[in-house]
Amino acid sequence: MNTEKTKAPRNRTLVLSDDEISLLKKELLNIEDLSSFSETDSSCSIEKILDKTINADILKALPLLPDAFADLIIIDPPYNLTKNFAGKVFNERSQKAYDEYLATWFPLVCKKLKPSGSLYICGDWKCTSSLQRAVEKELAVLNRITWQREKGRGAASNWKNSMEDIWFAVKNPNDYYFDVEAVKMKRKVIAPYKENGKPKDWEEGSEGNFRLTHPSNFWDDISVPFWSMPENTDHPTQKPEKLYAKLVLASSKPDDIVFDPFLGSGTASVVAKKLGRHFVGVELSEEYCLFAQKRLRQAEENKEIQGYRDGVFWERNTMAEQKKQSV
Repeated sequence: MNTEKTKAPRNRTLVLSDDEISLLKKELLNIEDLSSFSETDSSCSIEKILDKTINADILKALPLLPDAFADLIIIDPPYNLTKNFAGKVFNERSQKAYDEYLATWFPLVCKKLKPSGSLYICGDWKCTSSLQRAVEKELAVLNRITWQREKGRGAASNWKNSMEDIWFAVKNPNDYYFDVEAVKMKRKVIAPYKENGKPKDWEEGSEGNFRLTHPSNFWDDISVPFWSMPENTDHPTQKPEKLYAKLVLASSKPDDIVFDPFLGSGTASVVAKKLGRHFVGVELSEEYCLFAQKRLRQAEENKEIQGYRDGVFWERNTMAEQKKQSV
């Protein structure tokens, strides 16, 4: 499998050379590894899988993973759409059939969450009701985040689909971690108000006038990965690092464990590593696992997350963010 391609000079989409593929394959765990780790117990120990990418079918992997090991679970499952994931096609189905599909793995995933843990699951308008039903059977739903997914040319006979949901749930609504200070956004002040000649609730600086604001459940500051961004891969539904950084910072502490059972090209693991957390990821496609491993290697040298700087999230297209993108 050689995914190396000829790119335009400014195209920074990740590619894999033959040499990289050979080396990165050795870093992956597979179902046989998990089985061997579990020979003396019903499941493998967390030390065996910590900070690893597991190339396996989630239904086969979950029974071999320890229960209650994850502080935070982030899930980006196949939506109820027909989509080709590196040659493996997920087919759109009836709502009832999609509900049944979720029931095959979601309860098992929830068993991997610590009693004080949090879980986020992504979806679009077509599958979000199914996700809500599935989550409410296992956990306490605390909120639904909607984020602006501004990408694509639109539809000729329908409204352009530019929003997605993330359901936020916990095992115990009286005992979970949430750090609101870690996810404040720096927004540009259009009409600054002064009291006694001094800025009120905003800062005046060389980059403009800004204020720190509390995060809401509507996010309009996310840029979907595209060809000029170094985090971009050929995965068709890749989530932005900035999106997951908000989840990781809000709902986990340094050295906590982040688990993603549908890892894709590795965003959850990469963000966890960049932000000082541990990770475990499971992904069926070997190609996507290799992308994840390459991104994890790059994260050892470069811990930048586009749109996040100086401990705050910057509003999209602000002066400070433009400077950062041009570096």
